[in-house]
Amino acid sequence: MVLRKIKSLELQSKIQFKNTLEDSTHRDFHMKSTGRSTVPCLYIDDKPMFESSEIMNWLEENHTKI
Repeated sequence: MVLRKIKSLELQSKIQFKNTLEDSTHRDFHMKSTGRSTVPCLYIDDKPMFESSEIMNWLEENHTKI
């Protein structure tokens, strides 16, 4: 759902994707930062947001500022 929202808002080139399944460096950072392996996760000002609906709402409200 989050990926579809990113695509519909044409934000693919503006958001840095980090695949925690394919890159252990990203997974380790995510676990150290949050204590969780849960995705999706959007970091905003170094603070994680986990809930898909919250992420999509934030993207919708802020996509023109990204």
